[in-house]
Amino acid sequence: MPIVLATISRALESPPGIWDWDVFRRFLFSRGVLEGVVITIMLSVTAQIVGSLIGLGLYFLRRSRFMPFRQFANTYIWIFRGTPLIVQVVLFWQLFPFLRIGNTLDQAFNFKAQYGLTNEYFVSGLLGALVALALNEGAYMAEIVRAGIDSIDVGQLEAAKSLGMTYSQGMRRIVIPQALRIIVPPLGNEFNSMLKSSSLASAASVLELYQVTLSYGRATGSWITFVLIAIVWYLTLTTIWGFIQSRIERRLNLSNIDPGQLSKTPWWRRMFGAGIKDTVAPETPEVALPISDRR
Repeated sequence: MPIVLATISRALESPPGIWDWDVFRRFLFSRGVLEGVVITIMLSVTAQIVGSLIGLGLYFLRRSRFMPFRQFANTYIWIFRGTPLIVQVVLFWQLFPFLRIGNTLDQAFNFKAQYGLTNEYFVSGLLGALVALALNEGAYMAEIVRAGIDSIDVGQLEAAKSLGMTYSQGMRRIVIPQALRIIVPPLGNEFNSMLKSSSLASAASVLELYQVTLSYGRATGSWITFVLIAIVWYLTLTTIWGFIQSRIERRLNLSNIDPGQLSKTPWWRRMFGAGIKDTVAPETPEVALPISDRR
């Protein structure tokens, strides 16, 4: 403990070029950092939605009777799960200049001039990072969707067909709504991870939260200050999403709530059994039968 306190005191007494509280307070809610936060949220939300749809499509391709569709889905999952995400980001970022449309896109959409932004954003980098994040997420969501849908008894779909529903109607109205209770928890965890994985968009020169704080730290020399700013914002985003995810899960899982959450007994009493009386069903009083009914 004394060693930890000594380390903290030395960090606080470090030169302003390394750590500066004034810089931290001034840049924590600065316009440039807030723009990076917005870009991080936009990348994460869009990539997660597109990736979830891709994962759902891959599930049906893997269940197709047409063998090339199954091979395509399995190859897709093998490639995107077997290669690093940062490599995929760089690959798709460089794809637009290779197709000779990168400069055209960047000139057509000059966000800094059109919207008066503080940071410079290039469409080729944004699209490249977004495509890589979405395609990578689709490979992982395919496994999550498969686990959720396959956990539903096949009799549910057969019952839907017996009622006159088609395969697509039965999946849409019967199977998928039940599978959501199993899919949503890992999907929420994937989005939590996506909020942090979006920092890899910096490899495509996208000025999201991490890249913005990195550039400010490089310009001022206060590396620790801006690293801490990035940490604070990432913790804020993931914490807010944690509350949202818990609300969604409780809404979809009302019939499986832990009985302990409904009990008014404090948790420490439930854990140790202190002050909890065993509830015994009251004894049924004996009723005297008439002499004629006794045997």
